[in-house]
Amino acid sequence: MAAQSGTMLRPLAVMMNRKIRTVSPDAALTEAAGLMRETRVGALMVFEQGSYVGVVSETDLVRKAMAGGLDPAQTRVRTVMSSPVITIEIDRSAHDASDLMAEKGIRHLAITQDGQIVGMVSVRDLLRYFKNWGTL
Repeated sequence: MAAQSGTMLRPLAVMMNRKIRTVSPDAALTEAAGLMRETRVGALMVFEQGSYVGVVSETDLVRKAMAGGLDPAQTRVRTVMSSPVITIEIDRSAHDASDLMAEKGIRHLAITQDGQIVGMVSVRDLLRYFKNWGTL
């Protein structure tokens, strides 16, 4: 039965992006936006002194910076990033991830394994999963 396969038992491990894209909290918003465009992602983990200190997303850039009239060339990522990083363990279900994102009002979620961030999942990843494997 497909529901008993490893893929179905650990959907977050399958759907998450293991290549974690990062930016410094001291980077200008224009740099963050450029990195998102180049790597075709909607969010970057903010990395400082060996740890993840936040997440900056397209939504942060639009709602906090642009709508707030901030100069993206002068404003630093730390000004608009979301912190602390909201995470979910890799062995949780796609439904758990979807529920947590809805509860927190976020579109990107860091995935942890044994307390360490090992990837990210987006709302788009979850939509693709539910379309192919299950229903909400």
